[in-house]
Amino acid sequence: MEVGLRALVLDFGGVLTDPGDHPEPGLEPPLLTAARTAKRHGVRTAILSNADGLWAPPMAWQDVFDVVVTSGEVGFAKPDRRIYLVVAERLGLDPSHCVFVDDLAVNVRGAAAVGMVGVHHRSVNATVGELEVLLDLPLQD
Repeated sequence: MEVGLRALVLDFGGVLTDPGDHPEPGLEPPLLTAARTAKRHGVRTAILSNADGLWAPPMAWQDVFDVVVTSGEVGFAKPDRRIYLVVAERLGLDPSHCVFVDDLAVNVRGAAAVGMVGVHHRSVNATVGELEVLLDLPLQD
């Protein structure tokens, strides 16, 4: 990871839930696989969601994510700068060491405003390709 990025922070709805162009029943979403691969290579991983209440990711994903931060838990939502700072703090990293992926440009801009590298998710292939460059890791088969 030559650029100093040590954490991958992903939005849930619209990013982690995106099945890609060729969804196959029974296979996990491609960006979940990418997060799992990144974690195996020492990258810290997090979900950052504007979910309300006591939302939690599926139990089967527990081993993939080091941190889960939701707006319902912390009391403010993306693109409020405080929520990005909370996730970076819980990861134990400066925001500049985090790459954040969201399908809404306004949320990506919010992350960039606190120093994170932002990736605007438009397609699974484009996002995974960009993350491979940023993290200097192969994330797909």
